[in-house]
Amino acid sequence: MNKLLCGCACAALFLTAQAGAVEISGQAGEHYTNVEAGFGTGSSGLYSTLSWAHSDNDGDVAGLGLGLNVPLGPFMASVGGKALYLNPDQGDEGYAAAVGGGLQLPLSHGFSLYGSGYYAPDSLSSGVNSYREASGGLRWTIMRPVSVDVGYRYMEMEGKDGSRDNVLADGPYFGVGVGF
Repeated sequence: MNKLLCGCACAALFLTAQAGAVEISGQAGEHYTNVEAGFGTGSSGLYSTLSWAHSDNDGDVAGLGLGLNVPLGPFMASVGGKALYLNPDQGDEGYAAAVGGGLQLPLSHGFSLYGSGYYAPDSLSSGVNSYREASGGLRWTIMRPVSVDVGYRYMEMEGKDGSRDNVLADGPYFGVGVGF
């Protein structure tokens, strides 16, 4: 069963890579870094993401996301899920299946607002009670393919069995990205 799920995830990743542009970005905040690759994230239809986040004090999270972008007037709404590997500094490593989505709103002159959130309750996670993340910010596409982001990110793995909570990110960040 695990081989089937892995095969389906890889097939979806390659299908969405063929359908849309590739975007690579990195963000840094206080004691926090995040690196992402997205396939088809800027256009309607299927998209996929690969991500890795590291906190100097609270651990790591790696993820594979799959979702659907739907245009809603001036907005691009997304709904999807992420399969996550969780490695908190305090507590047991584990896995989570987070569900969520986001919104993108293009403004003028290369600026856009964006926000997203994902959540995995205890029933969809192991090693932690729950996982939650939220981010939002402003992106400026200086010239295609380069963009600059400023925003706020919150990522938390709620401790289980007496382990403390691990907050990977809780503050502003600065990021850069390139798209092909």
